[in-house]
Parts: sequence; C-alpha cells; structure tokens
Amino acid sequence: MRRVLTLAAAAMLLPVGAIAVAVPPAAAAPPSAPGTGAAASSEMLAAMQRDLRLSPTEARDRIARDDKGTRTDASLRKSLGSSYAGGWMTTDGLVVAVTSKTAANRVKAAGARATVVDRSGAELDRIKATLDRHAAHAPAGAVPGWYVDVTTNTVVVLANGDAAAAAKFVRASRVDAAAVRVVTTTESPRLLYDVRGGDAYYMGGRCSVGFSVTGGFVTAGHCGRTGTATQGYNQVAQGTFRGSSFPGNDYGWVQTNSNWTPQPWVNNYSGGNVTVAGSTEAAVGAAVCRSGSTTGWRCGTIQAKNQTVNYAEGSVSGLTRTNACAEPGDSGGSWLSGQQAQGVTSGGSGNCSSGGTTYFQPVNEILSAYGLTLRTSGGGNEPPPTTGCSGYQATYNGSISSRQSQFHPNGSYYYSSTSGTHRGCLDGPNGVDFDLYLQKWNGSSWVDVAGSYSAGPDESLTYNGTAGYYRFEVYAYSGSGSYSVGITTP
Repeated sequence: MRRVLTLAAAAMLLPVGAIAVAVPPAAAAPPSAPGTGAAASSEMLAAMQRDLRLSPTEARDRIARDDKGTRTDASLRKSLGSSYAGGWMTTDGLVVAVTSKTAANRVKAAGARATVVDRSGAELDRIKATLDRHAAHAPAGAVPGWYVDVTTNTVVVLANGDAAAAAKFVRASRVDAAAVRVVTTTESPRLLYDVRGGDAYYMGGRCSVGFSVTGGFVTAGHCGRTGTATQGYNQVAQGTFRGSSFPGNDYGWVQTNSNWTPQPWVNNYSGGNVTVAGSTEAAVGAAVCRSGSTTGWRCGTIQAKNQTVNYAEGSVSGLTRTNACAEPGDSGGSWLSGQQAQGVTSGGSGNCSSGGTTYFQPVNEILSAYGLTLRTSGGGNEPPPTTGCSGYQATYNGSISSRQSQFHPNGSYYYSSTSGTHRGCLDGPNGVDFDLYLQKWNGSSWVDVAGSYSAGPDESLTYNGTAGYYRFEVYAYSGSGSYSVGITTP
C-alpha cells in the first residue's frame, strides 16, 4: 500500500543523462511539471555576449531556446526511430531532418520545423563509421578530419590544400560518394598539450582540469598516460592518472590525493565559479562555452557531433566540433551549455586572436567508460550521490529534504509511444528512507502505476505499460540527502 505523501514543489534537479521529455499534442499533454529551466552564470553570459555578439537579453534568450530545442530534439530522436536524420538549432528554433512526410508531420506537431531528406541519421553514421575504419588511408596534414553534417544530410571530409588526397581517401573507403562532400579548409588540428574545471595542472607540461568526479577529475587522455603523476595549479602533488585513452579516444581521469577535494565547479576566470548541474547533451547549433587555463572563457556553437579528427599522433573519433577558440594549455578543460557539462577539450585549429575550430570529447562517454560520477550541485556543495544505479538509459541526481517529492526526468515527464517495460532505480544515502514511484497521466491527473517503498534508501521497480505519458517520483519518507535515480523507458 502506498504511503501517504505530501506533494512539495520540486527542488533544483540534477540530470546526468537524457531521457526524452515529451512534446505531445497540446490537448493530450499533462500539465507542465516544475523543472530546472535554463541557467548560466554572469561570466558565461558575458563570454557569450563577446564571442557570439549578443546583447544580455539575447544571450539569456539563446540559452532558453537552446535548452527547449535540445529536449525536443532528444524526444523526437527516440520517437521517430529510423526516420530521424538529425536536428539542429537555428535563430528560428529547432529544425529536424526526417526521411518521410509522416515523420515530418510528427515533427511539426512537436513544435519544430521539419525538412525531408534522402538519408537517415543511421545511414550517415554508417558511412562515417566506414571512413573511420579506413583512417589509415587519410594523411593527417591533407585530411584533417570528417564528420556527419546533419544540416546538409551528408558526410563532410575536410581537405587542407589537397582535395585530391581527400577524394582518394573517399574512394579507398568505398563509401557512397554521393553522400560525401569534400570541403576545403585551412584547419591544421593539433593537440593542446601546453596547457577546477578549467584550472591548470602539471605533469611535465600543462593541461586543464575538465570536471570533478567522485575521487578526482576527468580530462584529455593525451595529457597523460595511466600512472602519470600530476601537480595542481599551485604545484602541490595532486594525483595520478588512473585511466587514459589516446588516440582512438581522447579521455582520461585523475584520482586525486586526500588533500584535494573535488568540487562541482568550473573556474569562471573572474574570481568565482560556475556550478555544474548535470550533463545533458546539447543539440547541434546550441551555444557552448569552455574554460581553460590559457584563454579562460570562450564561447561558440556546436557544429557537428561524432567527428573523427586526424591528428598527426593518430585519429580520434567521437569528438564534437565547435567554432569556439582555444590555445595550447586549454587541453582537457571544461565545456558547458548553461550549467550542463558537455565535454573536455581535445584539440583544434587556429587561436583566440584570429578564431578557429576546437573539438571536445563528450563527458558522458568518459563517465561511462570509467564508471565515474560527475560532481554536481544545485547551488550548494552536496556530497555526490552513490552510484548503485548503473546500466540505465539515463541517470539524474538530486538532493531532497524529508517529506518532499521530486519528479524525473528533469522535473518533467516523458512520452512512451509504444507498450513496453519501464525500469527505475533509486540509490539514496545510508540512514534515510526514500521511496520510488512510477506515475501515468490518465487524462486529468497523475496516477501511481508502480511503486517500491522498502524501509531503506534504495529502491527499484519494473512496470509493463501501454503507450502514454509517464514520470518517476522520488519521495523522502524520512531523512534528507543526495540521491541518484536511473531510468530506462520502452
């Protein structure tokens, strides 16, 4: 039997993944649930005004528009399945490419603009993956990299001064040449060796801290091999690389010594910090800012995802391409969209005087690879939640007081277009009694359809349900503290 609940307004919610938030037909949708909204520090807003040439109002509006579009894109990516061909942000809002008129109508119903294209996102990804397998045929100087360009429904192969070499690489890979565009560029990507998030650290050279995790921080893999010792910004012994992958990937993590405390902050290079609230991945076209120990805050937009960059030291796949600038010493540093962690700096081309292109390694891949937990905070300095909920589509973090409720994903709900299994997991701190419920919208109110409410901090539930709108509720029956909730949807 369900315990009696006192429904309270949801506090600041801390997502660490992306379950698609529904954007259903207005007549059928449940009322909006409280959410975090889009947020940014004054220092980030100032950097956006400088680098993106925006007014203060335009910068705030941009963050809100990007946040809404990113969530809509995530929902459509899941619901459209094989018809989805990519989404990107424009000054007019979200555009989603699809392969059928039926899918285009669904995009329009979600409030986005649709464009019908020939190739699905999965097809473009397969072409790009084939190029990856033939990376040895691509000379690093002449072919700086390749990526899926959802805005043109093609795969772009970059050519620096030698288009013939790029064309030869495409032919050698035996991909559909009609789906590939060779684009000339002056880019010459190089690793930014010379380098809190954003704070400097040393290991024979200088790099920048990416994001704090429980027990240490994540950064670029090319900054150190496993076993490499690090010193902090103050040259005091700091920690040791416990994992490192480069080339192929460009990520690593450092386990810090007991005299270093990982905090959920990024250096704003104006005497303060930016609080990290989660790691929801932003859409193509969204504004993004980074912090590094050489050039401080710099902003731009996300141009493409899953790019392979052909460094002289070896190719790295799965990077995100941006038009923000960076310089040597910024390697490993933090990238954020609003308060959402995006990744760590890998390398780039150009500088912060003339501009350039910079790539980052997505942070969620690093966390998954090493089983790490991002340090987040809703404004204070809560200890990180425990990490017993692994293997779920998305994980959200929060901090809750006794007799309060919070809802997920991200203070909202999601839409399941098919029947299937919903799975939830709640991992709370010792000494509390937290409960987990799954609710479904019946057309006029939320109704409990499943619950797990043992006399302890941890819960899990499974429910086989029909299509509809759902949300998970975390309820603090007694005690207060941080928690982690994992969600998997049909």
